[in-house]
Amino acid sequence: MTGPRASHPTPGPVDLQDRFASSLTGRGGVAEGDRIVVALSGGVDSLVLLHLLRFGRNLPQLEVMAAHFDHGMRPDSEYDTQWVRGVCRAWEVPLHVGRAKPVPTSEEEARKARYDFLLHVTRLESARWLLTGHHADDQAETVLFRVLRGTGLRGLAGIPRQRPPGIFRPLLPFTRGEIQAYARARCLCPRVDPTNTDPAYPRNFLRHIIIPELEAGPAPGVRRSLRRLARLARENEEGWRSILPSLLEGVLVEEEAGLFIVRSRLLAYHPAVRVRILREGLRRRGISLDEAGTRAVLEFTNSGTSGRSITLAGGLRLTRDFDRFSVTEWEESVEERPLTCAGPGAGTGEVVVGGRRFQVVWGPEEPAGCPMILGTSLSSLRFPLQLRGWMPGDRILLSYGTKKLKKLLAEAKVPVAERARIPVLVDGGGLVLWVAGVAASARIPVREGGEAFFIGIRHVEGS
Repeated sequence: MTGPRASHPTPGPVDLQDRFASSLTGRGGVAEGDRIVVALSGGVDSLVLLHLLRFGRNLPQLEVMAAHFDHGMRPDSEYDTQWVRGVCRAWEVPLHVGRAKPVPTSEEEARKARYDFLLHVTRLESARWLLTGHHADDQAETVLFRVLRGTGLRGLAGIPRQRPPGIFRPLLPFTRGEIQAYARARCLCPRVDPTNTDPAYPRNFLRHIIIPELEAGPAPGVRRSLRRLARLARENEEGWRSILPSLLEGVLVEEEAGLFIVRSRLLAYHPAVRVRILREGLRRRGISLDEAGTRAVLEFTNSGTSGRSITLAGGLRLTRDFDRFSVTEWEESVEERPLTCAGPGAGTGEVVVGGRRFQVVWGPEEPAGCPMILGTSLSSLRFPLQLRGWMPGDRILLSYGTKKLKKLLAEAKVPVAERARIPVLVDGGGLVLWVAGVAASARIPVREGGEAFFIGIRHVEGS
């Protein structure tokens, strides 16, 4: 189908249509003849996005198609699919429909399945862009959510306008109110997902309770302020990206044998600059450092002696050799696959640590058949939780203070070869809560009233 038709009756708000055209085509955006896939849930945001693309003003000629994914997490979700089919038929928009198999058990699983499907359709159609309906209020809520989780400066940049591979969000400049006003003016009647108003979900709690309370009381411009914070953080990140190439010159040396870091030149910079250089260098080898990993690498580059090394993610290690650090593969790389528990609902999954597979069960009921079980008060947890292998710099809070996991495992007489095969549970802030089968953090209270939450782990035989 070739996009927009000027013959459609009842034009919508001109200002929004003109601004949308500018957002869509400006700064390396959509161009004449592009093939576009629209992520169409049936909600007001994606419906308005598709309507603007199909019937908007001053747009280039486009090939527009839609993709709808049914998570199957609600008993009536199939009616959304039927409704979307009807809209696309009426608007003459080709539609791809997918359904989750099996049904996801968490928001994170659902999000991954949805994007896997949407990107599959984008590749299948040889489309240049996948467009989603994220808007300015989503941006504000995302930034506040990340602030509460203790994000770094990069996280404060919020939702990017574009990101690989071809994901584009042209509604980011528009507020929820503007989008809803457009829908009313055009008599668009979107589907309503009842889970979007359930305050049990963290983002809904922020959207419907926290932000409105702030707007009505001490911070009447909180949404605008959060969007401004995202813009400033994004500009900061763009500034760093512009100067990193010159900072890396002479510090990072890429040779056929691998990637090398010149220690003396690295240490000439402020620690904050060193962090940026190290993260960029390791990113080029496919390694993403969290806060604990960054601290460990920074400490090692400061004081690690020649001949010593530390392990990194992805089957790599960082070794000092006089004035050079080398990033090389382990002699025997092992499979690692962390597992995320996004919320308090019950679920199951698999984690692979040090090449060993474990079955994991979590929820409000104590699991049976699991030799390793952690039970605590639900209110004490910060989601999302993650199970992974231990990393250099990991520490756990015990009754008498904090201790490095390396020392904890040594004192527990865990064989060196087994230490990399023990699952470690961390919370949404990166704090270690449990070293499975070894110790639980003092942050985990004894269950005394309130809603309980359990995590059970068992080793899968043969791994």
